[in-house]
Amino acid sequence: MAPSFEPLLARMQELKDLAGAIGLLTWDQETYLPSKGGEARADQLSTLQALHHERLVDAALGSLLEDARGDASLTGDARAMVRVLTWERERAVRVPESLVRELAQAQSRGLHAWHQARAERRFAAFLPALSRLLELRRAEADAIGHPGGERYDALLDAYEPGMKTARLREVLEALESRLVPIARVLCEQPAPRDWLTGDFPVAAQWRLCEQVLREMGFDLSAGRLDTSVHPFTGGTHPRDVRLTTRVDPRNLRQALFGAMHEGGHGLYEQGFDEAHYRTPLAAAPSMGLHESQSRLWENMVGRSHAFWRRYFPQVQAEFSAALGNADAGSVYRTVNQVTRSNIRVDADEVTYNLHIVLRFQLEVLLMRDALPLEELPREWNERTERLIGVRPADDVEGVLQDIHWAYGELGYFPTYALGNLYAASLFAAARRELPGLDEAIEHGELSLIREWLRRRVHAEGYRYPAEELVTRITGRGLTDADFIDYLRTKYGEMYGLRWDSAS
Repeated sequence: MAPSFEPLLARMQELKDLAGAIGLLTWDQETYLPSKGGEARADQLSTLQALHHERLVDAALGSLLEDARGDASLTGDARAMVRVLTWERERAVRVPESLVRELAQAQSRGLHAWHQARAERRFAAFLPALSRLLELRRAEADAIGHPGGERYDALLDAYEPGMKTARLREVLEALESRLVPIARVLCEQPAPRDWLTGDFPVAAQWRLCEQVLREMGFDLSAGRLDTSVHPFTGGTHPRDVRLTTRVDPRNLRQALFGAMHEGGHGLYEQGFDEAHYRTPLAAAPSMGLHESQSRLWENMVGRSHAFWRRYFPQVQAEFSAALGNADAGSVYRTVNQVTRSNIRVDADEVTYNLHIVLRFQLEVLLMRDALPLEELPREWNERTERLIGVRPADDVEGVLQDIHWAYGELGYFPTYALGNLYAASLFAAARRELPGLDEAIEHGELSLIREWLRRRVHAEGYRYPAEELVTRITGRGLTDADFIDYLRTKYGEMYGLRWDSAS
């Protein structure tokens, strides 16, 4: 290490430690925080986030970065760290500390208001908090700047660096045009019996989730699994990764697939190179790439026929009352049924991205201040009916279903769709390089795909931008071709379908 790099590294480690403390308080806020602790937590997070911002925009850090950029002796990981921290700092210096504090407080209050609105099943209870969050996010976008584009670009860039609204719109519109005819055909197929709705005792579900996480390779001595209203992954460090899921005693899907989804995120966090801990490289280069890991494990592994051939006997033994005369094939068809659903997190692989198209369209309108908030529930319902073919029964089934807007996280939703596309491309590459992959999954040897992902994706951290890393692994960047091929192959085999050019 060059001597000039040591003080910069110390600053990087300090910033990472502060981010970890913020992550812990945020995780606690959604899991164990007492109901009367909301205001205190808003103040605590406001103080810590302001401190993190203050340290990030410090002129001394700017000088250290400038010196490092001019140091020809820095190569490899050190240069990548400088690149990533420079990008983060250049965004931060444009945002006043007062706005950072206001946003932190508004997020904590927004979360409380969202929970209250869901309890009342009434969007109006959330409207004032959302209005404040939108006001602050527009101010943030304007402070960061969006030359030649629009406000949404500035927020999208925080989750998917380099992505622009115009390109994203093209990607999602093309994906929508390909998915709609596929969804139409599959929604017309005979509905299988729903084997995953019935009597599923909570304790047995929890045992199953923890076992699957262990076999996926998630280290529960360096993490934990808890419950929350909306499943998420958080924590403080690669050796302290917090997962949550939600458990419904009448439905096995939520707990199992929630745990596998968050387990995919957790494996990414635990898989960073130890040499990168407490540096900017112990991070995914984009949320789209992070989502690719959760979607790959949840869908391409967890909803595969091979997975159910391996796990069905155990699941049947645990839940014999619900699964007495089922078999692996019938449960496989159950977990892959394509239906028109109001709820994004319950959506199948085919219609899921249509839920993302809906949210993207509405977020762009909100950032443009082109949609009055009072009209948001109506607009949500009408677009859901037009895109997906169903209409929410109330606001909890509609505009209040996701936690993201409670934090003002506009720009996040599109990363789910990008994650689906990246996941399909990565899984296709894994199958090419690991010809026995499906057989390994069928025998419970999940370490084969885990170690491939750890080597090719996780350990790279933020060495490269997301699309560049995917290109290095798969031979091509962002495309929907692998995803559409995956869907056509999977569902074609399941239903004996031959797809024409229109679908």
